[in-house]
Amino acid sequence: MAQDYVVVDAFTAEPWGGNPAAVCVLERPADVGWMRAVAREMNLSETAFLVPRADGWDLRWFTPTVEVDLCGHATLASAHALWASGRLAADAVARFHTRSGVLTAARDGDWIRMDFPAITARPTAAVPGLADALGATPVAVATSAHSILAELADPAAVRALRPDFARLAALPHEGGAVIVTAAADAPGADFVSRFFAPAKGIPEDPATGSAHCALGPWWAAKLGRTSLVGHQVSARGAVVRVVVRGERVDLLGQAVTVARGTLLH
Repeated sequence: MAQDYVVVDAFTAEPWGGNPAAVCVLERPADVGWMRAVAREMNLSETAFLVPRADGWDLRWFTPTVEVDLCGHATLASAHALWASGRLAADAVARFHTRSGVLTAARDGDWIRMDFPAITARPTAAVPGLADALGATPVAVATSAHSILAELADPAAVRALRPDFARLAALPHEGGAVIVTAAADAPGADFVSRFFAPAKGIPEDPATGSAHCALGPWWAAKLGRTSLVGHQVSARGAVVRVVVRGERVDLLGQAVTVARGTLLH
């Protein structure tokens, strides 16, 4: 049966920036094998699948190779798609049931504000092979269940990274992802970052909401304030506003629909 989908650029106000996510709004739960196949076909960092329920939507995210527990940009894209299609009233809160609990999204002026869990990255002495894989020596390293966080001395070093993806994928960490960050060097941002997850089929993610669940608390502790702006300095670029609220964070971003299509199988 035919299934419509949209592609939404998330964490950007302009087409062709941020991170594209495909969004499929289903009438009923789909076979996992089919969802995996669709995600491989889309070949985007995440494809989101939504199924309506009495108190919101079930939401699952798939990379081209695996299902993931938490994804910010595809959640932002899903909320945008629901409002844009009229499936959800413009003033209604989008409520998503996910592997990471209930996540919500609401319009906030020209932005979308999402309520996500905060992630605490705990400092560690070193991760064997990390510096060689990155081609840069971090000034600080921390880990969480989701990722390795590496802070570099300056933002130019973050922008210049050309990591060895095979080595990154082989690092001894269950989360399979690496966030690289540094304090910002220009007005309008507090920190910059890049995100790599080759072990999950994503060499570099252009814009990563879930990474900011860790980056927000990390930089809030360093800078002494809870409202922050992050620039993800991938080739596409992205802006993520973060408000740290104890065990939760607000992630704010913008989104734009760039394509619509129909799956025939």
